[in-house]
Amino acid sequence: MKKILVIGGNGQLGNCFKKLSSDFDSLFEFNFAGSKDLDITDRSAVTDFFEDYRPDFCVNAAAYTAVDLAEKEFEKAFAVNAEAVANIAEACKDSNTILIHISTDYVFAGETNISYSEDNFTNPQGVYGASKLKGEELATENNPKTIIIRTSWLYSEFNKNFVKTMLNLFSVKEELGIVADQFGQPTNANDLAAAVMKIIESDPKTFGVFHFSNYPETTWFEFAKKIAEFSDSKIILNPITTEEFPTPAKRPKRSTMALDKIEEVYGVGSNHWEHSLQDCIEILATTTE
Repeated sequence: MKKILVIGGNGQLGNCFKKLSSDFDSLFEFNFAGSKDLDITDRSAVTDFFEDYRPDFCVNAAAYTAVDLAEKEFEKAFAVNAEAVANIAEACKDSNTILIHISTDYVFAGETNISYSEDNFTNPQGVYGASKLKGEELATENNPKTIIIRTSWLYSEFNKNFVKTMLNLFSVKEELGIVADQFGQPTNANDLAAAVMKIIESDPKTFGVFHFSNYPETTWFEFAKKIAEFSDSKIILNPITTEEFPTPAKRPKRSTMALDKIEEVYGVGSNHWEHSLQDCIEILATTTE
């Protein structure tokens, strides 16, 4: 039985892998490593972990994701999002492990009206995006058997994310201003986990960079409106500009990604973001974390 190591096992995407792992019990053995189980910034600890477990596949879902705080915590962001990725990639190479590394649309500047393809010029506008781009580079440099998946606006029923933040605010606020001039693709982390599993099951493997998200593009404002609609909230939402909601880190204005490559190579399609959002809202309405 082949082994899958999920690093960042207690994070949002890690929890989605835990949720679907039972569907693959007869095919794969899963190991979920959280930060308490494995310090990915400690090279020797990573090496020892891989020597002991020797996974066939490693999904690196661990990341420093505090976009604004990263502007102050430059070293911490790069330690987790870049240097630690090199540690993981080196260990993967030594153990002949295929690495599937999760990255972000924030590697792009977001200053174009054309959807970004995998080979388009990258130009991150903040520390978070820069650290994730460096992680991509170090992953491929240190392990030729690497698949990088860039995703965007990730949410689920687990951990902290935009959807759950909005639902919490809807319960205590009567009115909210939401940024309406930034475009992207909301992505249910459960869909991403399923996409990764389809890649793992596929043979042969094509290595390199791929984009995966739900479709089509939308704005934070329209996203919030659908969250309100699907949760039957009476909140009043007002569109505002990026300039009206300044943040320490600059966000891409339009980081929409083309999704053709992953479908052509791996047969991985995507869901409409509204359908995946509705699924998440229904789960949140009937369950508690």
